Amino acid sequence: MDATLSLFALLALIAVALIFDVLNGLHDAANSIATVVSTRVLRPQYAVIWAAFFNFTAFLFFGLHVAQTVGTGWPQRWSMPRSFSARSWVPFAGI
Repeated sequence: MDATLSLFALLALIAVALIFDVLNGLHDAANSIATVVSTRVLRPQYAVIWAAFFNFTAFLFFGLHVAQTVGTGWPQRWSMPRSFSARSWVPFAGI
């Protein structure tokens, strides 16, 4: 694979991931704001300010535990007992 094509593929993959992240964040924010507004706990303007504030400051109080788990906490493939084949683990993946 040519270096230029590899760079293009990498940039395209990063762009797709960022677009997904933005869209996912928009849906999460919309759902949290809609819940608070529909129950009339806060007015829409205050709900948006409230959500924006906590979205930007949550990591200061709760740390980066989710990012660390995603980066290092996944079980390794070799941690499965060797007596089971990969096919026998498939039903347990949905549990």
